[in-house]
Amino acid sequence: MKNSKVVKIGIFSAFAFVLQMVVFFKVGGFLDIEFSDLPAIIISFAEGPLAGVLTELIKNLIHLLITRTGGIGELANFVINGAFVFTLGMIYKQNKTKKNAVIALLTATVVLAVFAFFVNLYIMLPLYMKDASFADKLKLTLGTITPFNIVKGIVLSAITMLIYKRISRHIK
Repeated sequence: MKNSKVVKIGIFSAFAFVLQMVVFFKVGGFLDIEFSDLPAIIISFAEGPLAGVLTELIKNLIHLLITRTGGIGELANFVINGAFVFTLGMIYKQNKTKKNAVIALLTATVVLAVFAFFVNLYIMLPLYMKDASFADKLKLTLGTITPFNIVKGIVLSAITMLIYKRISRHIK
């Protein structure tokens, strides 16, 4: 990996961490409305899917220093959002056009929702809610987490479409 790419990943990771600290509000008491995935999306488009995944990883490793979730929240954030940025990066790198960017973002949003459904239901919620029944976890996943992730993917996609071209020339 070139030094310039490593520096970009570091800068975007730091920016992502700062954005992670700015929470607008919480959904369901534990889902944060914040925009820390935007730098990972941008770097994934500009430098490829590995750069986006590494940005998500570094952001969450830094966040471990101040966690209130015992690392479970950071693990969930990395695994789920890593899959999101990896998907969009893989699709976009094949053909870097506006149309393909839209396809990449929409496909990644579907992947985000479906992947997060299973990760939350079978891994994260059992770690968070050890005593809750499967029915309660399913209800929370279907009624709160999945709609949240769909909206999150759409909002992040819309913001990306508005800002990427304007800032992409400064990333190269």
